[in-house]
Amino acid sequence: MNDAMSLGVHRLWKDYFVNGLYLQPSTKLLDVAGGTGDIAFRALRKIQEKHHSEGHVTVSDINQKMLDVGILRADEDLNLNKAKLSWVCADAEKLPFENDSFDTYTIAFGIRNCIHIDNVLSEAYRVLKPNGRFACLEFSRIDSTLKPLYDLYSFQMIPMMGQILANDYNSYKYLVESIRVFPDQHSFAQLIKQAGFKDITYENLTFGICAIHTGFKR
Repeated sequence: MNDAMSLGVHRLWKDYFVNGLYLQPSTKLLDVAGGTGDIAFRALRKIQEKHHSEGHVTVSDINQKMLDVGILRADEDLNLNKAKLSWVCADAEKLPFENDSFDTYTIAFGIRNCIHIDNVLSEAYRVLKPNGRFACLEFSRIDSTLKPLYDLYSFQMIPMMGQILANDYNSYKYLVESIRVFPDQHSFAQLIKQAGFKDITYENLTFGICAIHTGFKR
């Protein structure tokens, strides 16, 4: 469904997102709501490329079944160093990690589904080390000139594709609706600021269909 809905572009978004993290050999990264491993595997490959790599990637998700899928995918990928990968079932609003534990916190297409976004951001700030980077890839607000066409595709085509390809109309109807109620780029940046982050930026991808927000714990 991800490939069908985005014509495969979601893979490019994720590649670009991880490339912009500037991961180092010693990076300790936490990927939240990342059960299937899409971001974690990309990040771990980047860390493994570095000489004398000592980095580690922890995947956290509230849904154990999603984590099980990710663990299975990792086992099938012979290019991943599984010793540098951990899996933790946890709520993004109540992370079971100590303060100042990670260099980088990522969340991709997940924060939109959290009930209390402010709590998620506060937890992200807490578990990051000083100067740690928060990075979020999420659906956002598209350029207004393209909005009518985008709305037509979103509300008419995506739920129908969900029914045909996944036998699940309602979940993909919810997907579209959840995107519309999520804060726009500027409003989300303000929420990140309120959580304590500094040097906050955002970058639109594909006319604002999604956006990358970043901030630092100074």
